[in-house]
Amino acid sequence: MTAPAVKAFPLNYFGIAFGLTGLAGTWTAASDALGVDRAAANALWLIAFVVWLISLVRYSRGARTPRQVLTDLEHPVLGPFAPLVTTTGMLYGAALSHYAPTAGRVVVLVMFVLGLAVATLFFTRLLVRQHDIDQLHAGYLLPTVAAGLIGAQSLATVGLPELGYGSFGVGILMWLLLGALLLGRLAFRPALPAALVPTLAIFAAPPAVGGNAWFALDGAKPDLFQHALLGAFVLLILAQLALVPTYARLPFGLGFWALTFTTAASGTYGIHWLAATGAPDVLTIAVLVLVTAIIGLVAVLSVRLVLSGAGRPPRRPRPVHGRTPRSPDRAPAPAGRAR
Repeated sequence: MTAPAVKAFPLNYFGIAFGLTGLAGTWTAASDALGVDRAAANALWLIAFVVWLISLVRYSRGARTPRQVLTDLEHPVLGPFAPLVTTTGMLYGAALSHYAPTAGRVVVLVMFVLGLAVATLFFTRLLVRQHDIDQLHAGYLLPTVAAGLIGAQSLATVGLPELGYGSFGVGILMWLLLGALLLGRLAFRPALPAALVPTLAIFAAPPAVGGNAWFALDGAKPDLFQHALLGAFVLLILAQLALVPTYARLPFGLGFWALTFTTAASGTYGIHWLAATGAPDVLTIAVLVLVTAIIGLVAVLSVRLVLSGAGRPPRRPRPVHGRTPRSPDRAPAPAGRAR
């Protein structure tokens, strides 16, 4: 008799907690810039943390063995989303450090080490294994670029700027390497499958995430490097605005959470610049409202999708007699190729 299936929790679903964490960071930056209490920001941090914990529990129920976890990490499409677990954890540690400095530093360091291990595994596989270029998507920026830059910001926040500069260097190096490769794939290979099109938002994140990290490392006064990041940020955000009709034509799915952290990081970066230049508070409020509205819309549509049953995770077969039966669901073939 076949055992009932267990619902799998795809790694890209960790993007929900990641996006909520980004929103909490935007509210924190706005609260500091406006000189108001962080109560609302702290409430968002708590909500994001609860969602992160629930996601971990759901994932652990589906991936019951180390082999299943390793298989998920090796998945050519979903595997690059695994570092969202540790990257989100670093942001929580940085937020916690404002109230419990030692505990926050410990959380950041533990998550940084775990993230470094995942990034090393990811980068090593890129060096020694042959990959299908058509399976490349902007999520490949997460294990090294996003993790490196967010690690830099988090380490600087907990008083470890020396490690932060090193992490920043890793993030920038991998952005240059993988960013060029990704642009080539997007420009000269078949179009992404519709489910992966929202990941294009991740392509625009590095200048904003890097800029936020540089503000944490180098202070609030913009320097030449910060101006260079701002220029790259403006170009990539304008491209994202041009893509809005493309996103709007897509059927909504939980993959749209890929849009949220870029939205939040961009808002936070804008708020830092507004504060640094002494802009009127109304502009900071406008940025905060816009970011909250976009992520709030994704959240509302996600709840409606889940309640309808359409957004439930796929099922992972339970092991039968110590062996895991082959799942009938196979990873989709790259666009433009028949299998």
